[in-house]
Amino acid sequence: MVRIWDMAVRIFHWSLVASFGVAWASADDWRLLHEWTGYAAAGLILFRLVWGVLGTRFARFSQFVRSPGHVAAYLRDIATGREARYLGHNPAGGAMIIALLVVMSALCFSGWLYTTDAYWGEEWVEELHEFLANAMLALVALHILGVVLASLRHGENLVRAMVTGRKRNPAMGDVLD
Repeated sequence: MVRIWDMAVRIFHWSLVASFGVAWASADDWRLLHEWTGYAAAGLILFRLVWGVLGTRFARFSQFVRSPGHVAAYLRDIATGREARYLGHNPAGGAMIIALLVVMSALCFSGWLYTTDAYWGEEWVEELHEFLANAMLALVALHILGVVLASLRHGENLVRAMVTGRKRNPAMGDVLD
């Protein structure tokens, strides 16, 4: 086994999962809890942006953010069952991370905006926030499906890897960076 994801990345990941889950569950009935979990998510995203530049090898955006053409080619390889195993995040996973960070950031911003005097009660802000929450939920579902597919295709438990930080050693043909 080889260490891939550091403790900071793993704590960030599961804390963001918890923040979004609690915010989603508390949206209608517990306003204060909803707001505070939104602020927690915003703080986590700020941390991840810094860690994506300054963090360890597999935490850095430069390690897993690929061009749209590279992502499209990887998705074609998935469709034909010929995708390579990546030691870190694969191109589709990297694109998903960016999508999740962007949508969660916009979700946090729209939620904060709704609490300001200038936008309190503005229907379009509330509708935008709800749309972004639903978009986030859809992205989470796609993310989980991708994790399950990659786990099955490559014979490794990626959920466990995000808990332990470890994946199996690279084999011939695996992509190391």
